[in-house]
Amino acid sequence: MRFIKSLSVIFWIAVSLSPTTAQIHWKEVKSVEDFYEAYPERLIFMFDQINLDRKGLESVKQYHDKQNYVAASIALLDYYKKSKTVKKYRKSQPPISSSKIAAADTILSNVFEVQNVKGKIPILKDGHRDWDCKGPNNDLEWAWLSNRHSQLYTVFKAYMETGNPIYAEYADEFLRDFIIKSWPYPNSKTNSKGLVWRGLEVSFRAKKWSEIFYTSLGIEYFNPATQLMILASLPEHAHYNRHFHSKKGNWLTMEISALTSVAAYFPEYKKSLKWINYSIDQMLASMKKQIYSDGIQTELASHYHNVSLHNFELFYAICTEVGKTLPQEYEETLIKMFDYTAKNMRPDGSRVLNNDSDRGNGTDNNRAVILNALKKFDRPEWKYIATNGKSGSKPLQPSFFYPWAGQLISRSGFDIQAHWSFFDVGPWGTGHQHQDKLHLSVTAFGTDFLVDSGRFAYRGSVADQYRSYARSSAAHNVVLIDDKNQNPGPTEVKNALDNTHFKIHKDYDYAFGDFNDFENLSGSAQHTRAVFYLRNGFWLVADKIKTDRPRALKFLWHWHPDVKIIQGKKNIKGRHKNGTLSLTALSDQNFKISEIKGRLEPSVQGWYSPEYNIYAPNSVTEFSTNIDQEQHFLWLIFPESEDSSALSMDKIKTHEDHFKIEFTFNGQKKKLVLPFEDATKVDFK
Repeated sequence: MRFIKSLSVIFWIAVSLSPTTAQIHWKEVKSVEDFYEAYPERLIFMFDQINLDRKGLESVKQYHDKQNYVAASIALLDYYKKSKTVKKYRKSQPPISSSKIAAADTILSNVFEVQNVKGKIPILKDGHRDWDCKGPNNDLEWAWLSNRHSQLYTVFKAYMETGNPIYAEYADEFLRDFIIKSWPYPNSKTNSKGLVWRGLEVSFRAKKWSEIFYTSLGIEYFNPATQLMILASLPEHAHYNRHFHSKKGNWLTMEISALTSVAAYFPEYKKSLKWINYSIDQMLASMKKQIYSDGIQTELASHYHNVSLHNFELFYAICTEVGKTLPQEYEETLIKMFDYTAKNMRPDGSRVLNNDSDRGNGTDNNRAVILNALKKFDRPEWKYIATNGKSGSKPLQPSFFYPWAGQLISRSGFDIQAHWSFFDVGPWGTGHQHQDKLHLSVTAFGTDFLVDSGRFAYRGSVADQYRSYARSSAAHNVVLIDDKNQNPGPTEVKNALDNTHFKIHKDYDYAFGDFNDFENLSGSAQHTRAVFYLRNGFWLVADKIKTDRPRALKFLWHWHPDVKIIQGKKNIKGRHKNGTLSLTALSDQNFKISEIKGRLEPSVQGWYSPEYNIYAPNSVTEFSTNIDQEQHFLWLIFPESEDSSALSMDKIKTHEDHFKIEFTFNGQKKKLVLPFEDATKVDFK
């Protein structure tokens, strides 16, 4: 294999890796001549990856055949400047200015912010930045994400926005620093300690570098040596993503989309066509495997659904650019994925906080994703949801159930003040999972009231303290039986839930689920939960606990940190400046009610993380009781404001498989049969 033979030369010729041997410091490597003098084998390797018989490269080939690598390199860069490839990235140099952008200025001092944690990158004795730096918390995740080069991209974009040369000069040196220090390419799948050469980092860099390369061709502050280094390094990035990519899930999607980017944007590489054809096969197979029929990615984390969607969309766009036709089902699945992103959106545009997800904000939320998607797909319903009904076409129904994912999204409407809830009755997920089946989140008046606790962090000091808590049932609005969390699983399902599990009616929503596998629990116990949402009204939550022996139960309700808790005998009011959400235990049991906030010992409880590495104490209401046998519980969740209608629960009867409830709401008397586990038996009149 020619690629491997060329790499072996690099490994054994020390002169190509050592500026001291080459008698030129790496920082001074700026011109084509400098690059050839310092690292001749890298230039030779670069040309070995390029199809010099390609039209337009005639002069490059002539110089190369004469082993005049300097002239060949100059001709190659001239070819790229004049070629018509990747027009979208070719931009004129902005007018010079002294304008500054604060976020970029911080990076100029080598202070990088990674997942909300800032750290200064040390400078090593050889003048290189320490690309293995794990940040202030000694966090592997910090090092990995730093090596994805979002900070480089921030500075580069700052230059394009301001025209201030200091940003372009920093980006240019940053690239030379990193690329030179990253040699030699390991040509193997690195282990968990590989901080530079790991699949995700390789994929993110390849995408960013491709854009920067083409834009830099029109910028005088980018040195020719830097551009040649990118051309020399990208084939190694492509090789890594081709031969050492993950076999499934989001990692595969991200890595293969990067391989496609390099292949499409640099057709001059000898293997570009093979890379694209391989990518198509892998992406089609991956999409079929990791996307349920209802359009949801199987990890069942809204954050990673969007990550997967982004990479499937990127692949789709690249194939369209290069004239590669994909099967119709690829586009149809892509639209289903966007449809889910639109329909799980909270009224404020953020996404579901489930499994390892963040709510998302700014350009990272669902609203931004959908508004961007509307540039390619004409879907008036998406526009209506994303604009809170200001434009587009109103969906036929406000609520949605996803039978493969087992998720109920309930709404009163699409305005910013609308009621919104998320109820999970689905599988555990294929990755980034939490033990949270039957969890319920509730939003009203533009405010989150009942919340999932979030993901906190994966590694480092924050993760050491909170990661186990984040994944546990204790961090969710579920019941602990004898203080036991849910066990993991199952990861995915082979069949969708049938119509007995859910019902979307013009006046209400209903869904139920159950769980019976608890961590180290003696004997057997099962929790069944049904949620009934009366449109523009309130939620009723019916819990049934089956057991073969006496049990201690703890029903947990987690509140957003901005909500103030006022405790009554069986009623909790969560007050916010925008409104109040009351939570009432309607059934007959006696509860011990406790409020827990910001606890670390003897176990973590009462903490909330809306974004990675951001967290704060929040209140958790714990309803504790003991049972000897099967028991049924009923909860009322009622959003209250100055405009709220009066509600009274007039009569509640408990039956073996359902509740019968009579209530008066908005001056009207209503009767409801609320079953524990059969949507066909819901009777509301």
